This record gives sequence, C-alpha cells and structure tokens, in this order.
Amino acid sequence: MNMNSTHWITTTPQAWVAPEPYRSWDSPSFRLASLAAGFASISLSQMDAVALLDRIDTKYVLTTGRLADVLACLQDDYWMLEVNGQRLNRYRTVYFDTPHFDLYHAHVNERPERYKVRCREYVDSRQSFLEVKHRTRKDRTIKERIPTPRPVRRLTPALGDWLGDVAPLPGSDLELKLCNTFTRMTLVSKGDCERVTLDVDLCFSAQDTQVQLDGIVIAEVKMDVNHRTSPFIEQMRRHNVPQQGFSKYAYGVASLYGQVKKNAIKPKMLWVEKTMKGMAGHE
Repeated sequence: MNMNSTHWITTTPQAWVAPEPYRSWDSPSFRLASLAAGFASISLSQMDAVALLDRIDTKYVLTTGRLADVLACLQDDYWMLEVNGQRLNRYRTVYFDTPHFDLYHAHVNERPERYKVRCREYVDSRQSFLEVKHRTRKDRTIKERIPTPRPVRRLTPALGDWLGDVAPLPGSDLELKLCNTFTRMTLVSKGDCERVTLDVDLCFSAQDTQVQLDGIVIAEVKMDVNHRTSPFIEQMRRHNVPQQGFSKYAYGVASLYGQVKKNAIKPKMLWVEKTMKGMAGHE
C-alpha cells in the first residue's frame, strides 16, 4: 500500500461507518453543478420506466475535465435526475464478502458468473436497499434488491435467507468488508431505454484507512439488452475515451487490503494514480 500517494488519508477508526468524502468549493461535484443545471429534470417516479434491473453495462473511466466537455454536448439528448432539489446526489454503499474475499477474487479472476452483495443508501431520498448484482456469462447484469428500514451493516439470518433465495451465496458467511461514498449524476435518455450514471468524489474506507479518487469519474451506460445506440457512447468515441471496466468494490479492496490478489487490477490502479498526479500538477 503506497501511503505516500496524495490521495491516501489515515483516519481514526469509525466502527465501519462510511465517511463523508472531503469536499471543497472547487471539488469535482461543485464544478459540475453548473453543467448539471442545464439539463431538463426528471423525478424518481418518472424513472420507473427505465429501472433496468436486467441490462447491458458499458463503463468508462475519465477525468472531470473531459466529463464537462461531454456534458456540454448532451443536454438535448438526456434528462437529469433530480431528488429533493438536488441533481448531484449522495450515495453510501457497504459491501459484504466471505472472510477470504471469494466474491472479490471471482471478479479479479474474471469468472464468467460472479456476484456482489451490498447495502446501498440513497442519502438524499433516505432510502436503503440490500442488493445482489449478478454478472452472467452472457455479460448481462441482473440486480435483485429488497428495501431495508435502515442501512444494513450486519446480515441477519432473515437477510441471509433472502440472499440464499436469489443467489447461490452463503449469507451466513458474509461480513462487511468495504465502505464507499460518492456523488452521482444520473442521465435518462429522452428517446431510448437507457440511463447513464456519472460518479465523482469517490471515497473508499476499510477499518481505519480511506482512499479518495480526486478528479476521477466512473461513467456507466445502462441499456436494455435489445438496445445498442447511445449519444453518450458516441461522445466517448468523439472525445477518445475508451471503454474500460471498473468495479468500485474490487478497486477499493485492492487499495485497502494487502493480502488479496491484485495483479489483474494493478494496471488500472497505476493509471488512476498517474492521472490524479497529472491533474494535481496542473492546479
């Protein structure tokens, strides 16, 4: 673990409560707010038609500067989600895995069938869900979820039973491994069954250490399995941003745990660190 990198912060143990990421008035979320205001809005209830729990995902990793250029070209093609007057919405997520990180290793070993188990809290709408994401051998993403009255930090027997019903997962063996916070903008296509999520201010924590990805954006295009065109993907091509997979869970675990296998994800970690250093050098 490179504790000299500028995005590493040592913190006091917080009993596995996901921290709020550091923000300043020139943080990515504040710089992007003016662009977000230029989109027509859509509400959560209006988004029901594009829930996309069975979908094809396409991911990109880019800088906030490139994202600003892209957003300026897309205001005629998408609405932007607005929740309680906010277009940059806060998320908290905790991830569960086996003691030996079996779900993490299934991802980095690129097993054709793999799962993630998480509790996601939608901070601005005050909702939380226990979720299972299943990546199939046909590259489809299927999500199962149930609402929870409060964010889950420990899997009870009842929740373990639900997990066993929806996936071949040993709910009783899963434990909290990683906390993650980020700020998200969500674009909804005006013409097709498509959503685009844009995540900034990413912060990961485990036990008493956290890592921030300043100026990095994780973009994910989520489309119906029968849908193949996207103005956002076209803009990625025009701005020479290549498609690139990125798992928040895998990145966070690889960054914060020394004992896990990470050869496959190391090039991505080095690219992110180099990109952040390059942006810092231009400040």
